[in-house]
Amino acid sequence: MDQPKPPKKKNTGLQNAAKLSGVGIQMGLTIYLGNLLGSWLDGKFETTYLEISITLAAIFLSMYSMIRQVNNLNK
Repeated sequence: MDQPKPPKKKNTGLQNAAKLSGVGIQMGLTIYLGNLLGSWLDGKFETTYLEISITLAAIFLSMYSMIRQVNNLNK
């Protein structure tokens, strides 16, 4: 008769750390690209507020993305 196999132990801490390891890079890249886009648009349309506005939007977008990823891991 076949013996039932014992369930594998899940190392969820290490898996979660691996999944979240790129979050910092993703946040930094999103904010940098938002700043770059805002700077370019300020030069193109000769304004002074687009760089700040788009950079702030990129910060909020990256925070939302990070919170969403963490919430998906907790499910």
